[in-house]
Amino acid sequence: QVQLEESGGGLVQPGGSLRLSCAASTTRFAVNAMGWYRQAPGQVREFVAGVSSGGRSKFADSVKGRVVISRDNAKNMAFLQMNSLKPEDTAVYYCGASYVYTLDEYDYWGQGTQVTVSS
Repeated sequence: QVQLEESGGGLVQPGGSLRLSCAASTTRFAVNAMGWYRQAPGQVREFVAGVSSGGRSKFADSVKGRVVISRDNAKNMAFLQMNSLKPEDTAVYYCGASYVYTLDEYDYWGQGTQVTVSS
């Protein structure tokens, strides 16, 4: 069983930055994969970025070049640094995790954190 808790969301102006954090609490060993999806109102949930415990990463084309994903394996945490934010980045961002190796498919999910990009 894995519990995920996101933090760091909020309101930011276009062109601004936010850093999302995700902390994983496990009853077993540490998770392998962690990443982020997002869901805007009336839209399907979409992949944003993912990273393995070994540091391999994958990004959606819509955010490539604007976001950095990183891990702190010792703390079982993942971070999503988002820069040059656009209004279309507005969504609820969900952290996902998996015990198996993957860069974009997760078995466990957090409750989500709201990111709003608006002037």
